[in-house]
Amino acid sequence: MNGILYGAYALLGSGLFAVCFPPFYLYSRLAGRYGDHLIERIGFVPFDVARNLAGSPRIWIHAVSLGEVRAAAPIVKALENILPGASVLVTTTTEHGRALARKTFDPRIPVMYGPIDFIGSVRKALARVRPDILVFLETEIWPAWLVEAHRMGIKTALVNGRISVRSIRGYLKFRPFFRYVLKGVDAFSMITEEDASRVKALGAPSERVRVNGNAKYDFPGAMADASTEREIRQILGLDDSVPVLLAGSTRQGEEIVVLEAYERILKAFPETVLIIAPRHVARTNAVGVLIAGRGLGYQLWSDLESNRAVRVEPVVLIDAFGALPAIYSVGTIIFCGASLVPLGGQNPLEAAVWGKAVFYGPSMEDFEDARIMLENVGAGIAVSSSEALAEKACWFLERPEWLRSLGKRAKEAVKKNQNAAPKHARVIGRLAIRGED
Repeated sequence: MNGILYGAYALLGSGLFAVCFPPFYLYSRLAGRYGDHLIERIGFVPFDVARNLAGSPRIWIHAVSLGEVRAAAPIVKALENILPGASVLVTTTTEHGRALARKTFDPRIPVMYGPIDFIGSVRKALARVRPDILVFLETEIWPAWLVEAHRMGIKTALVNGRISVRSIRGYLKFRPFFRYVLKGVDAFSMITEEDASRVKALGAPSERVRVNGNAKYDFPGAMADASTEREIRQILGLDDSVPVLLAGSTRQGEEIVVLEAYERILKAFPETVLIIAPRHVARTNAVGVLIAGRGLGYQLWSDLESNRAVRVEPVVLIDAFGALPAIYSVGTIIFCGASLVPLGGQNPLEAAVWGKAVFYGPSMEDFEDARIMLENVGAGIAVSSSEALAEKACWFLERPEWLRSLGKRAKEAVKKNQNAAPKHARVIGRLAIRGED
């Protein structure tokens, strides 16, 4: 029965591919866009990529976007110690993920787009790369990849695995299907006990599930250095005494709340600078309209960072992807977005590692472990409205020593929870050893 469900999934995928691919291909040719996306996403692996994977074992790591790439980085570094002769290929789904991967990994590690979850594309790519182990990061359960890799004798693993409360509700509606998909996965290296319980509820064999912590705790630590903060302050023209309200990875509906809170904060602390970093750069213009609509002047980060302008306005709008983790270094009051709207939150660790207490809304389901960790040391501060954000921000701005103390606790908590990446890497290493038996 479960195999029939997978067959239906494969048939549906083939039908969608047949309907959608021709017009998208035509658009790509006429517009001159997405050429490399298209070729790689339908399973054509560049010849030089396959040729240069000369080491053994061959490990293919799929990290969809920025967050997964950041988790993959310390795991790959640990793998280099465990399996020094291995070849590693990293694939992503998003442009920003690929850009960060190319910036993060050694040039010897090829980075490309992963194939879409269509049997033809997956089989073509797997046959060309011939990996010994296929690794997925976090919540990535790609049925065709997992099933076809298992059928081809390729070991598979889900590492730094995370199944959120929001995700499990939807997955459980298709539990028989996911049980069939997951029964062929060789290892599940999950972040928390809750994640382990959820993946078992989906059908993962209990004996293959382990809890090894969050590798994202290992990535940001290397970025928190004083020279980076000095550089950001110079670009923004910020004195150490100037309060900064920084709203990171905001989503639609949150910027207006932040702006309202900022206006309240200005009444008590008129020198405060506001920095807003929308989660999606494409929303820059829309957020700019909101800022201007409230009578506030703003400048773009790209203009300041490139020295085309000097900051003279009270608001800075971040219009460059990947800049936010470093900019967190200058924040006084940090708000973590995607949390006042029901989207599960964003990673608060990127701010905590700089010694910052973190404010966030009620929706932090996707980063539950990080939220609990910060709240346990008093450095996670929940707010539910512009009034609450402004009130708590002003309270802490009047008590800067207390705010710095909480930030120090946050940073220490992150350090205590590091070293998960080697544990996840050892799970992959054991698959390599078993694969030789």
